[in-house]
Amino acid sequence: MTYTMRALLLAGAGATALAAAHPAFAQGAGAPDDAARTAKIQALQSELDHIQAELTELRGGTGTAVAASGAPLGVASSSPVPGSAATAGLGQALAGNAAPSTGADHPRIFGAGVPTTAGVSRIDSGHPLIATADGRFTANLLGIMQFDVGDYFQKAAGPLSTDLRRAGAAADTARARDLSDGSTFRRARIGIGGRAFGDFEYTVLFDFGGSGEENAGHVQELWLQYSGWKPAHFRVGAFAPFIGLEDAGSTNGMMFLERPAPADIARNVAAGDFREAGQVAFTGSRWFASGAITGRLVNTAGSTTTQPYQSQLGFVGRAGVLPIKTDDDILHTGIHGSYVAHPSNTGGPDAAAGTAISPVQLRIQPELRVDGTNMIDTGAIDASHAYTAGAELAIEHKNFLLQGEYEHIGIERRNSPLPDPHFTGYYVEGSWMITGQRRRYNDGNYAFDGPKIDGSFNPAKGNWGAWELAARYSDTDLNYHQGTFGKALPTGGVRGGNLKIITGGVNWYLNSIARIMFDYQHVKIDRLSPSATSYQTPVGAEIGQTYNTASARFQLAF
Repeated sequence: MTYTMRALLLAGAGATALAAAHPAFAQGAGAPDDAARTAKIQALQSELDHIQAELTELRGGTGTAVAASGAPLGVASSSPVPGSAATAGLGQALAGNAAPSTGADHPRIFGAGVPTTAGVSRIDSGHPLIATADGRFTANLLGIMQFDVGDYFQKAAGPLSTDLRRAGAAADTARARDLSDGSTFRRARIGIGGRAFGDFEYTVLFDFGGSGEENAGHVQELWLQYSGWKPAHFRVGAFAPFIGLEDAGSTNGMMFLERPAPADIARNVAAGDFREAGQVAFTGSRWFASGAITGRLVNTAGSTTTQPYQSQLGFVGRAGVLPIKTDDDILHTGIHGSYVAHPSNTGGPDAAAGTAISPVQLRIQPELRVDGTNMIDTGAIDASHAYTAGAELAIEHKNFLLQGEYEHIGIERRNSPLPDPHFTGYYVEGSWMITGQRRRYNDGNYAFDGPKIDGSFNPAKGNWGAWELAARYSDTDLNYHQGTFGKALPTGGVRGGNLKIITGGVNWYLNSIARIMFDYQHVKIDRLSPSATSYQTPVGAEIGQTYNTASARFQLAF
């Protein structure tokens, strides 16, 4: 039985006792003689004191008064922010406290306050929330839909190349690469998350979306966190450990449809989505630090990857400082990195000599996933170790934001006299909220989330939503001693390719949970063929291409 129902019954019991003590009083008649009236008033007072004590106990000992009707106190609401902790699954603030951390892409948020209002079950600005009377247990229903549509404008068909062709093309069909226009549910997530017994937080989240086509469904996040020892927060389970500025922000509030390619490659070496990990993070008013031990990726339902002989062991770290933090200005600086002590062993103890048993492969689709083709790819490199190192910088002034990161990635070969390859990448992106809002800086994860949106799109009332203009340039180089055009690949070289993307975007925030995004990209890929193919592509031939894309995303997130 809920606290509210019990309170109503107790209040009703008080009224019944009053009527029973003196029927005439219940009927509005005059008072009895003084002696009898005094005795009955004392009896009623004793009964009401008992009822008040029970109500106080039900409310967790707070002694907070309830209305005469027995109704619970109201809950103060706050407007959620698309792409912020709220729309990534965080519940709304209760009675002025911070929202409890509850999953989706928000789980980087720490130090949530504990609601102290009566038990509630409500939808606040589109965000379903359930909380107990003392606030020590909360549950937010999480839902994220990102439906992408896109067209690829290729001036000419790409060159013939087996390593870049779309999977599934007939081996004997001499067809050039032609990226597929179409649509996909990039993310389709549903779950629940919140606070358990005050100091514990949790998230259970499943995803059915994918790149190019949807997945059968798999664990996106499944973790438990303890935050009772401030300023530390301990987490274990399957989640994306903190690594990088772009990585830490919620995917619901990104400036563009996808993360920049160099940041996406670096995050997946030892971190990335649905990574089994244990992490501790520390947060202060102007600083942030975290470290994690990571393992394998949680296997997806559609994956054909067999269980490795030995799972990967990695370490991830990040630290950030705010030299400037005022109402109008923020200057963010940070560093991050990762180290793979040993990659996943797929060969086992009895692998034949010369067999690659611990492959590390760096590859990426351009910053649009309607077509799932990996356009640059190092191929599998047998490795004993791998590492990343990155630097991050961001400046925000009112409704203007500029941020960027640099990534360095290295692979140490296993039992090989060949040189160890290394790769680089960077991006710079900026945002202007032309309707005056500003992107919110999240002190829990030291990254920027989406803007706070008040009201909802309603032309009849002159509300046309919030609008944002954004631009990005990214450069990802997966070449190492690649040699020259028309020549064979030098010994120890890697022809992974160089990817440069210029992107312009317009984001339309309809309300606190819905937005529409428009991106236009100019993509340039330079890559020399590492070897001859079955289509007689010459060694050292140019197998890259240049093309443009136009895409849109329809998003609903609560």
